[in-house]
Amino acid sequence: MSDQDTLMTFPHDYPLKVMGRNNDDFRSLVLGIVQKHMGEIDHALIEERPSRDSTYLGLTITVRALSKAQLDALYMELTACEKVMVAL
Repeated sequence: MSDQDTLMTFPHDYPLKVMGRNNDDFRSLVLGIVQKHMGEIDHALIEERPSRDSTYLGLTITVRALSKAQLDALYMELTACEKVMVAL
């Protein structure tokens, strides 16, 4: 599937949502994976939402995607990571 097979136009500001256990490793692991695929992250574009009992952490990171292939590669690595419970 190419960029022409999607409704998105690129570049595209994309809100990436990731959830996992709330610990120091999770946040830094996710940010490392995102930076690997998207480059430097503007920390003003990162939202954190712990669960009610702080067991889980939801991160929303708005990234500038340049292509569908770039987003696909990012999602493949995030979903392959055992510490990531959900990536949307």
